[in-house]
Amino acid sequence: MKLLEGKNALITGVANRWSIATGIARQMHEHGARLSYIYQGERVKDGVEKLAKELGGGPVIECDVASDDALKSLNDQLAKDFGKLDIVVHSIAYADKSDLEGKVYDTSRGGFSNSLGISAYSLIALVNALRENLNDGASIMALTYLGATAIVPNYNLMGIAKAALEASIRYLAYDLGERGIRVNGISAGPIKTASARQVKGMTKMLDKVSASAPLKRNVTIDDVGKAAVYLGSDLSKAVTADIHFVDAGFHAMGMYADPAEG
Repeated sequence: MKLLEGKNALITGVANRWSIATGIARQMHEHGARLSYIYQGERVKDGVEKLAKELGGGPVIECDVASDDALKSLNDQLAKDFGKLDIVVHSIAYADKSDLEGKVYDTSRGGFSNSLGISAYSLIALVNALRENLNDGASIMALTYLGATAIVPNYNLMGIAKAALEASIRYLAYDLGERGIRVNGISAGPIKTASARQVKGMTKMLDKVSASAPLKRNVTIDDVGKAAVYLGSDLSKAVTADIHFVDAGFHAMGMYADPAEG
């Protein structure tokens, strides 16, 4: 059964084959969705175009989400070449590496503004630009992480940005609810992506999660993709303003359990 047959989706955040957004795109394609993509910069263009070809084709559009003009151009091109959207996947985040190290109080003013703008405000700006091109009943989802609501050492500024993103999800869900449009977050467990490797201690984090999580494993980009299919499908038509955890249950743990201690 293909849960997304006939639905049009916009995927953001594909950087390479290990990206969480890539896992989401693959799973949505398997369930019948028509896909379109945005990218920023020549460095990732070839990879995004290659993925698009593998997954049935679809528009691949360069877009700087920090530019209102670029977002308007994106909307115009999608409306012309792709049609109205049923699904939008926001998988965009940024913090300068220097602001992910040391103490939070050392965060630069410019680094804070830039990170919050790209990681959180971009969702608001994207929805604003696309709102007339969204079908009633559409599904919007954004990728977040446990560091938004709990202390994750070395996640620092990105945790603050994800907290702003999660608040934005709730308020957008309220504003768009009258059109039946749902807005949710997917809080994925740690995955060894290119961006995640910027967080100091990522390897140890993966080891501790797999040892302590109820399911005793880490999650994959395909795990996240399958949850995204559910949120994009009519199975979740009554689900909005929610943060959906895909982390093998780690978020529910109150203390790290070391199996070696018995």
